[in-house]
Amino acid sequence: MTAEAEQLTAHRPPPVAPRVHKGRYSLARTLKYVGLIFFLIVVLIPVYVLLVTSFKGTGDADPSRAWALPQIWTTENWAMAWTTLAPAIGRTLAIVVPSSIISAFLGSLNGFVLSRWSFRGADIVFTLILFGMFIPYQAVMIPLTQLVLNLGIPTGVPTLILLHVVYGIPITTLIFRNYYSTVPHELIEAGRVDGAGMLRTYWSIVLPISIPSFVVVLIWQFTSAWNDFLFAVFFSSSQNGPVTVALNNLANGALLQNYGVSMAGALFASLPTLIVYIILGKYFVGGLMSGSVKG
Repeated sequence: MTAEAEQLTAHRPPPVAPRVHKGRYSLARTLKYVGLIFFLIVVLIPVYVLLVTSFKGTGDADPSRAWALPQIWTTENWAMAWTTLAPAIGRTLAIVVPSSIISAFLGSLNGFVLSRWSFRGADIVFTLILFGMFIPYQAVMIPLTQLVLNLGIPTGVPTLILLHVVYGIPITTLIFRNYYSTVPHELIEAGRVDGAGMLRTYWSIVLPISIPSFVVVLIWQFTSAWNDFLFAVFFSSSQNGPVTVALNNLANGALLQNYGVSMAGALFASLPTLIVYIILGKYFVGGLMSGSVKG
């Protein structure tokens, strides 16, 4: 480079950064927040009606006044709903907790074997397991009822635990298989070099790093089993069934007399799943993303 060129380069003005149109940026951000607030209001409208109606008395809880605040605030509806639903909530916990844990553990074993211990026909076995996700419950309800009767399994909690475990295996297997496919192959090989077999490798190496997927699966299975109504109607009764059956009976019995009791009962029934998602929601999203990228 010549001295003349160097002089021209030295005196060249610095590059000008592109100008940001603050007005356009502010407008776009404002529209975004307006849209978010609008959709938030739409989502919360049913919650508002449920909450407001649950505090209304018998004469005040009328559909024509669904949007109005209670004339007299009362908690009698909540007390009546809790008295009716408390035993069913306990039975529901007795169903969803063991069924979620068992199906998660079985899905973890299946996912590990199908992703890391290849054998002839592994893809066919995986496809057949996933096929269970696409079978409508209604299509197998009659033969499933006959099978439960022939096996002599008591209706209620035992039968519902078994059904939720069996029908949870396909989705749990899929989630764990996708997650274990992202585990570095060197970890598995290191276990084999040290003489660890399949179960030892799973228990000592794979299981401790499976917490993100277990969180996803447990939340999924918990909410699915808690909100189930079809299995509960067929394989339980109001005396030994979960909260969905009790809530249905409460609504049918109180709907014509007091909407407030039904609304309070609906809030009681949905509160556990709401708490689970509020506390563990970020872990649910993180667990899903942890198995979405391989490598």
